[in-house]
Amino acid sequence: MEEGFEAHTSATSRISTMKTRLACLSNKSDSYSDFSEFLPPAHETTARCLKVSTDEVVRWSESFDHLLSHKYGLAAFRTFLKSEFSDENIEFWMACEEYKKIKSSTKLVSKANKIFQEFIDIQAPREVNIDYRTREKTKQSLEDPSPTSLNEVQAKVYSLMEKDSYPRFLRSKMYQEMINRANAQGQRRSV
Repeated sequence: MEEGFEAHTSATSRISTMKTRLACLSNKSDSYSDFSEFLPPAHETTARCLKVSTDEVVRWSESFDHLLSHKYGLAAFRTFLKSEFSDENIEFWMACEEYKKIKSSTKLVSKANKIFQEFIDIQAPREVNIDYRTREKTKQSLEDPSPTSLNEVQAKVYSLMEKDSYPRFLRSKMYQEMINRANAQGQRRSV
């Protein structure tokens, strides 16, 4: 009885998420102003903008690694991917980063199972796009998890984002508006 309820609840949740996404698609835009639902309140955003220099925002375009290693670069990239309904890759990558830091073997097993069920398993709610061989190799590796069990699949997902999502982010109106805003703030400060 309980399993039927959980399956119904899960299906209802997926349907609700799909309806929301479809509704958003009809109004889709990649303008910075359309990301307000993913950003903190205005007063925090203003403080955040003051902390990011024009040079830093421009530096995000120099390498994908630099973008992900900067707190606000990562936040901007996540926001962009959410706007495209393709944030499962960055969320998976971040989950893997957290996974590597776990010291307790019990917690490692628990987190490995959670990551597998959420991102790797066939029909996972946020399934990442990986080939069959990688999926199976990861499944085997997670039978006796170690902090490096997800390294190969994480590297593949990183490579996908670097070759596909990252260039789209750099061309997006959102990123261009961030550069323009940072430039305008820099000019106001120098006047």
